[in-house]
Amino acid sequence: MGVVSAVADAVVVLFSLTIAVGVPLIDAQAVLSHDAYPAQLRDLKRWYAAEFDDYLMAQPPAFFRGLLCLELAFLWPLSVATVYGVLARRRWAATTSLMVGVTTLTSLSAIFGEMLGSGKATTKLLQMYVPYAVFAVIAILRGLCSCSAPPSPASSARKKRV
Repeated sequence: MGVVSAVADAVVVLFSLTIAVGVPLIDAQAVLSHDAYPAQLRDLKRWYAAEFDDYLMAQPPAFFRGLLCLELAFLWPLSVATVYGVLARRRWAATTSLMVGVTTLTSLSAIFGEMLGSGKATTKLLQMYVPYAVFAVIAILRGLCSCSAPPSPASSARKKRV
């Protein structure tokens, strides 16, 4: 079980790190002023949208902008906290991992609904988004499994002394 837990931790840290870096630098360009970003970052976003045929990033509809605002205000700080919590072996990292997974999966369900319903999704675009759905499920499972861990012997000893 230790290997599975270590792999889950590595996946959660890797994807949380991509969210922690990508949301403020790339995703937030759809909702914040373009003047707030240097030309290189604006070019990177345009290149990504063209390379992966990401029509949602190229011309973000209102619902997508709302999801990006949610990512910027809620998911980004949670991702930063999750990276720190998992790497520092903090017990509360299970909770932030669960929250990041649920938020990501919820957002992706709306995004997949739009992409598949509109018929505009290319295979390349889906290959870009599907790993985040897998990450979300792993983050949820990591959060749920870590929360149900039995208390340590030291905490049990403290309870018996009372």
